Amino acid sequence: MPALHLLIKPASLSCNMRCSYCFSFDIAKNREKESYGIMPLDILEDIVRKTLATSEQQCTFAFQGGEPTLAGLDFYKSLVEMVTRYNTKNIDVQYALQTNGYKINKEWAVFFKENRFLIGLSLDGIREVHDLFRRDVGGRGTFSKTMQTAELFRRWQVDFNILTVVTAQTAKRISQIYRFFSRNDFLFQQYIPCLDPLSDRLISPTPADGDNKESNPQTYRGLEPYSLTPERYGDFLMTLFDLWYDDFAKGKRVSIRYFDNLIHMIMGYPPEICAMMGYCTKQLIVEADGSVYPCDFYVLDEYRLGNLRTDEFTEIEKNRDASGFIAPSLKKSPICDGCTWYPLCRGGCRRDRDIIGKTDTLHNYYCAAYRKFFEYAYFRLEMCARSLLKELP
Repeated sequence: MPALHLLIKPASLSCNMRCSYCFSFDIAKNREKESYGIMPLDILEDIVRKTLATSEQQCTFAFQGGEPTLAGLDFYKSLVEMVTRYNTKNIDVQYALQTNGYKINKEWAVFFKENRFLIGLSLDGIREVHDLFRRDVGGRGTFSKTMQTAELFRRWQVDFNILTVVTAQTAKRISQIYRFFSRNDFLFQQYIPCLDPLSDRLISPTPADGDNKESNPQTYRGLEPYSLTPERYGDFLMTLFDLWYDDFAKGKRVSIRYFDNLIHMIMGYPPEICAMMGYCTKQLIVEADGSVYPCDFYVLDEYRLGNLRTDEFTEIEKNRDASGFIAPSLKKSPICDGCTWYPLCRGGCRRDRDIIGKTDTLHNYYCAAYRKFFEYAYFRLEMCARSLLKELP
């Protein structure tokens, strides 16, 4: 089996913050067991042993939540010890972790540096926007604590990037946010559109307004205070691109993952973001009890593929094929036929095309945003691609 990439939830969907838009909490409410607690070390050992025995050349242990630091620093020290013990084939092992930064102190930072963890730090920009939705269990804003964590990472030379959830409020103030990131030298950025709750995408046989929810699903999005509409998202992408391109033209390289991938695609390379492939790739999302799911957005009971305590990776892949999870993502909306921008958009991520309870994927919710953005920015994206191609040996 080739290189394996595992996204592990060592604290299940538990978290020490209460972000208003949290998709993990929403998933927890829509399955039989909301949380599987902290992953026992014997399950972690089973996962490490099987992964290293199966993988070839390289593997990645990435951690997410909920909040993965709730598993405790000793959990990760045990992980590194287990990898050392079971890595008899001298596989290249990489570590990554996405955190809200709330628990991070010097000891965590030193550990991350010494063991070469790549860290994603969740920060929604300026204080006014971040604290609006990213609050602790007491309802207090977490901006100051997150910035303290960023400073700790700098002091101890931890490799980290910034992950920003794009809400309606983020979209409106992206100019201020981008300049704030620039002033703080946050040069590696990732922006992900905020997801509305699953309940906003469930098919209802009797919609309250008498409309046909199945035929007109988009009517049932954009109902939350943080909801990101296609119009807002399109404006956000254009404004962010202008700011980013201005820096690029001046020789200042800021890495925005989405723009980086678009440029690489124009250069002829495949995207590294699953959501930009145009279909679901084979992911391995591991819950705290060892259960495996096909995607971080579908950690729901009906999508469980098996359990690494009892199943081998080959069995999990057979279950994936039998489940038919990937097949719906391969279907293309009729609107995509003949679209100039399909080679870049490729229909978008399944999470933006899916109506829970319906087997067919539909027209991408953000289609209008992508069309507007590509028409606005493609010429300059192509110029960036040509510039970068000249720098290649």
